[in-house]
Amino acid sequence: MSATVYILRCADGSYYAGVTEKDLETRLSEHEQGVYDGFTARRRPLSLVFNCHFERITDAIAFERQVKKWRREKKEALIRGDFEALPKLSRRGKKHGKNAGENR
Repeated sequence: MSATVYILRCADGSYYAGVTEKDLETRLSEHEQGVYDGFTARRRPLSLVFNCHFERITDAIAFERQVKKWRREKKEALIRGDFEALPKLSRRGKKHGKNAGENR
């Protein structure tokens, strides 16, 4: 069973990541109509800024959960297609490691 992961940009500038087994146009229409009360229902209008199709729904769900944890900068790199920036943006707090502050 296949699925699509998508990111919406909300009217307030926030991002919403979701996953659907439906065709993307139907799911976007549901968001725009406020069919489900939730995050996007209070932040319309919405625009689709990213989508990626997966052949296996389990892979789509895993990716959506990962993206939901990302900071804004990393989501924006994904939206831009700047895949080289993604690993760099994952290295948050590196200077707070075990040897932080030591002079070498």
